[in-house]
Amino acid sequence: HAFADHGEGFCVLNDVAVAIRVLQRDARIRRALVIDLDVHQGNGTAAIFAADRDVFTFSMHGERNYPLRKMRSTLDVGLEDGVGDEEYLALLQQHLGAILGGFSPDLVCYLAGVDPAQGDRYGRLALSDAGLRRRERTVLEACRTRNLPLVITIAGGYAPTPERTAELHS
Repeated sequence: HAFADHGEGFCVLNDVAVAIRVLQRDARIRRALVIDLDVHQGNGTAAIFAADRDVFTFSMHGERNYPLRKMRSTLDVGLEDGVGDEEYLALLQQHLGAILGGFSPDLVCYLAGVDPAQGDRYGRLALSDAGLRRRERTVLEACRTRNLPLVITIAGGYAPTPERTAELHS
């Protein structure tokens, strides 16, 4: 959620944006895709890359969840509260396929939040453990079949206990 000039949410800085900018500066990549599946919109990432046509920002998030004021990603998919496995995964497959069909990144950065899980304190969505595993396989397979380098970062997760949050991330 961190912006170029200030932190936000629980984020002091935007590590994904810094990494992409360093790789671009060093001519290691030109184009990047950010797949942000944290339940909260990637507002800082969207703002940082808003004018950069070489970075595609895709955020699939709870529409009525934090942040209240959304920035504009390249593609935002706002979800209603209570969305479960089937609807979530169908939307992910549809949009991810379309993105990768029209945008050829040199690198994919995947923010793998587990806060869409059912029972998350701040998530308000209803993905099961099996649904989260299917989500991960969907993203991994989409990148693998296209031979795209992939960076995975853990993102939000606020299960009832730290052990449960760690379990979901693993």
